[in-house]
Amino acid sequence: MTNKVSRKIKQFKGIKENPSILGFGCMRLPRLDPEKPDIDIKQAEEMIDYAYTHGVNYFDTAYPYHEGLSELFIGEVLKKYPRDSFYLATKMPGWELKTVEYAKRIFNEQLKKCQVDYFDFYLCHALSKNNFEIYKKPEIMDFLHQMKKEGKIRHLGFSFHDTPEVLDEIIHTYPWDFVQIQLNYLDWDFQNAQKQYKIIESYGVPIIVMEPVRGGTLANLSEDAASILKEVKPDQSVASWAIRYAASKDQVMTVLSGMSNLEQTVDNVKTLTDFAPLSKDEQKTIDQALKVFLENNTIPCTNCKYCMPCDHGVDIPSVFKAYNKYAISKFGRAFIKEYEELGKEKLAINCVACGECLTKCPQNIDIPKRMKEIDQIYQELKQKYSN
Repeated sequence: MTNKVSRKIKQFKGIKENPSILGFGCMRLPRLDPEKPDIDIKQAEEMIDYAYTHGVNYFDTAYPYHEGLSELFIGEVLKKYPRDSFYLATKMPGWELKTVEYAKRIFNEQLKKCQVDYFDFYLCHALSKNNFEIYKKPEIMDFLHQMKKEGKIRHLGFSFHDTPEVLDEIIHTYPWDFVQIQLNYLDWDFQNAQKQYKIIESYGVPIIVMEPVRGGTLANLSEDAASILKEVKPDQSVASWAIRYAASKDQVMTVLSGMSNLEQTVDNVKTLTDFAPLSKDEQKTIDQALKVFLENNTIPCTNCKYCMPCDHGVDIPSVFKAYNKYAISKFGRAFIKEYEELGKEKLAINCVACGECLTKCPQNIDIPKRMKEIDQIYQELKQKYSN
């Protein structure tokens, strides 16, 4: 036993480095106040240090994470370690780019914030059919390729939120070193991650996995679904099955986990220490648990907050979170309490079905429709428990 995150050494096309199978995602760091982006520095640094000392060497941040504070934090906390002992990834926010000068300014700002001279892995952030248009401008990609030529970018890739057909278009438009996709045992079929995986595999490009536990959904299965996993491995967390599922795919280089507390960090490290891929029997266990879970009508929200802010005040992710808890537990009074604690101005009833959120949701959720359904359920439960 090594007591460190590890697997058998595997070389991926175009990647000489050896990123850890577990990557630390810096999108959901612990906050001082849930309503504000400010990071709980002490707790977050303890998490980073624990991960690093247990073999995690891949750290993923982005320009908008924690409203710009994530890059500042990770730059400060990693500077204590030798630069060649970790791999740092961040992303270019294409939606901010009007000209190549914007790209140059943002890239140099990121280097300064992260306190590094280069990025090991650099991504065009959250590409879809619409926002890939900016990268079709030659000067933008020329700049990124120049940064790679100068060694300021070691590997250039993109993260992706769209259909397999769009993925195929993007991946063959430019030479890419890696691709980051949402992959988990729910989305393998639900969001057609399987087809995305096969497209990337056909190009021989390594994959970084995001949302392996789907924003916490696969760590909080319904009791009947979770019991199926616990019966087989009572000493393993429910989340560990999802992490291992993603890590077991041959083309996957690193699995990112957006950890929010030390307990999650310890569990993820434990899961991928001396990692062994899922067996066929374990895969059947996951399939069985998923079948049971899908019988509960949950909404596939990952709490990415790309839909926010809502012009009409609705707290879309929090509404979905409260509803999903109810969909799994069926505890009506608990749902009413948590839902009302959001505040009247943030509830689903305020949705006017303007459709602004529809183009922003990576999960393609029909948000106005679901808001109407949730408000109806809330009203019915209120009436039920008031009688």
